[in-house]
Order: sequence, then structure tokens, then C-alpha cells
Amino acid sequence: MNAPRWLYRVGALSCTVAVLAACSGGNEDAGTTDSSPAQSQAPAAPINEPLVTTYDGGLYVLDGETLEVKQDIPLDGFLRVNSAGDQSHVLVTTDEGFRVLDATAGELTDETFPAAEAGHVVAHGEHTVLFADGSGEITAFDPHALADGMPKTEKFTTPQPHHGVAVILEDGTLVHSIGDPENRTGAVAMQGDREIARSEECPGIHGESVAADEVVILGCENGVLEYANGTFTKIPSPTPYGRIGNTRGHEDSPVVLGDMKVDQDAELERPQQFSLIDTTTNQLRLVQLPPSVSYWFRSLGRGPQGEALIFGTDGKLHVFDPVTGDSLKAIQVAGQWTEPDDWQQPGPAVFTREDAVYVTDPATKQVHLIDLARGTVAASTTLEQTPNELSGAVGHDH
Repeated sequence: MNAPRWLYRVGALSCTVAVLAACSGGNEDAGTTDSSPAQSQAPAAPINEPLVTTYDGGLYVLDGETLEVKQDIPLDGFLRVNSAGDQSHVLVTTDEGFRVLDATAGELTDETFPAAEAGHVVAHGEHTVLFADGSGEITAFDPHALADGMPKTEKFTTPQPHHGVAVILEDGTLVHSIGDPENRTGAVAMQGDREIARSEECPGIHGESVAADEVVILGCENGVLEYANGTFTKIPSPTPYGRIGNTRGHEDSPVVLGDMKVDQDAELERPQQFSLIDTTTNQLRLVQLPPSVSYWFRSLGRGPQGEALIFGTDGKLHVFDPVTGDSLKAIQVAGQWTEPDDWQQPGPAVFTREDAVYVTDPATKQVHLIDLARGTVAASTTLEQTPNELSGAVGHDH
């Protein structure tokens, strides 16, 4: 990690960076609609830039530009959604595994990647990698092959099942967590059947992000674990206990945004600080939010130029320079809110892709699309059901 890499500084471009702005009511530039669920049959035309939100009892598929509900898909159980890695599909986590939603067509297919206790989905480059917590099995596939039905898969196994995560890099290196049902301790890097690196300096390992130059960051209870150039490096927390479990990377930024909990004894800590991990210097910086403002795991996002985004309990989208940690903007999006005691209950969610930032407000059943260039809310919609998780189709052409 001593090799110099390009360091993007948002702050240096603060006069030209697109300003984020959103207001849940009264913005004259925003187009606001009341969205009723669409018919159960598939839409006649492909859904533009599909956005998917879950609710208690199903899924809404929205047009990503207008936020019009194009499809309402009933489905029982607590649902999670993740980008599948191409421009059309989303994976829906069910009791059976990862079910394929053709979001562009507005169709929940019968195709499922079976998984015992389906967990993390990581889409990076030409591979989407699924982790089954109940078996420790890792399933990898080319997401672009989803256009032709169920793709061929590669299977890998971890020594013991655990709540884990895995990612495949461009050179084929598989980086995955290690642990057992009781404890998670670190990660290994594999090339085929050969282990090339290992670290067990990451208690409670959870989540991953890939920064510029394919540097992998994994969250720990005492900082993060970094993988780059065949080597693991521990980047410690500046506090004795510093749990990072959710991170957001950006392919053009060497800095990773992470949450940060510092109270080991808290039953439910509502954090008031977050972390910025600079992979060029291997330094972890803590940044404080304004007094009395906290956030939760669905609050994190990245802007198109790598801006660090935190949606706070004050209803504002806080925008930070990822290099300096300086506050750039704080935009009122919604009213004040409190993290629910049960993480499966609806709470605000941030989802970003390219120059678009989407924010949900469960209290008003609204979804907002923010126009970054104009600094306005380009569209808002009110749903019949309360939105919970939020994702969409994110990918690239071969």
C-alpha cells in the first residue's frame, strides 16, 4: 500500500460539484405524483432505470426517472433486495435463496439461486458473488448472463458456515471472510485452490467495499481489514472499540465511507460519528455529525464524485468531502426520525447510482429522486404501502 495512487478531492471542486438538495414538500422544481400500484401483469414497455423498494407483503418496481410505480408484486415474508450486477436485474432474498427479479420487465421470475440463510450479495466487475450464511457456500456468476436465464455458476466453500461475505477481483482472486456460527475472525484471499494471504485480525468481520485500484475494505469491531496487492493490512480504529459493519466504496475514490459504533456495551447504539478510510495512507478518520444527529445502516451512500453521504435523523442529507471530512452540504429531505428498535422495520434508505441519489421517507411513504446537477428534487412519489429496503439495477455493458 505504499504505491502512490490518484487521490480525488471533492473539496477542491466544491464550486463546481453538483449540489445535492431535496425537500419532501413545497419544492417548486419537483414533480410530485401519487402512485397507485400498477396492474399485476407485466408492463407493456421496459421499465426505465428500474428502482425496487420492498414493503410488508411485496415489491414495488418504479421508473427510476419519474418514480411512477410500474409494477406491484405481492410476495410474503421479510424481503431484501440487492443489485444483481447488470442493467436489468435485482436479487430478492427469500427463505429459499436469491430469487431473480427482472426489474426492467417488472417480472419476478421463478429462477432462484438456492442458499441456506441467504446473506450478502456483492456485485463487482464481471462477477456477482452470493454468500449463504447457513452453509458457508459461495456462489459466483457473470451477471450479464442473466439475460439468457440462469447463468453458469462457480461454487466455493468456507471451512465453516457463518454470516459472511465474499468478492472476486478482476484477476480472479477470491477474498472471503472466515469464522464459525459463533465468531467471525478474519479473511483469506484465494487464487484457485491456493491461499495467497490470510489475516485473523478482524473480529466480527462484516461487509465489504471495493475502492479505487480494487482495494478491498472489510469492516471489523476494531477498525477495518484492507486487502491489496496480495496482502492484508489492518487499519485500527482510533478508539478501543470501533465497530464498522457497513461501508460504501466508489470505483474512482481511494476513500471508503464506513459507519462507526464506539460503545461496546450499548444494546442499540445510535452512532453520531462515521469513518473515512483512506487506502492511500491506511488511515482511518472519525467524523462527527452535528450534535444530537445519528443515523443507521441504510443511511450511507456515495455521490457521483465520491462524496460521502449520510442521511441523518434530523432529516437532512449530510454531504462530506471524503478526503478531508469537511461538511459540504446539509440538505433537508424529510422530518426528524428515529432508528427503529428492530432493524427489519421500515426506516429511511439511501440508494445511489451514477448521478442519481434516491432517499425514502417511510413516515410519509415517499420516495425522492434528487437531481444532483440542479440541486433539486427531480421527482417525488407517495406509495400506498410503506417502503422499506431500496435498490435497483446497477451494472455496465460487457
